[in-house]
Amino acid sequence: MANIKSQIKRNRQNERRRLRNKAVRSEVKTRVKRAVQAAETGTENADEALKLAIKRIDKAAAKGVIHKNQAANRKSRLMRRLARVGS
Repeated sequence: MANIKSQIKRNRQNERRRLRNKAVRSEVKTRVKRAVQAAETGTENADEALKLAIKRIDKAAAKGVIHKNQAANRKSRLMRRLARVGS
């Protein structure tokens, strides 16, 4: 355990950020999973689910939770996966 006051504060900040980042990452995974499921079942809201998944990925990149290149890779992988399901 840290003795220095600034390090104690830094630990508190890091823990809050870790939990926030964890929630954002989880949200991204959930939205991607729902978009894929919607495309596989062929529901009418499949394009809406895809739009929401892409929006969440972009938001995570904007917040710095994931790197912008990682966001681009995830979106690309998602689009390829949905294209395979569609054909």
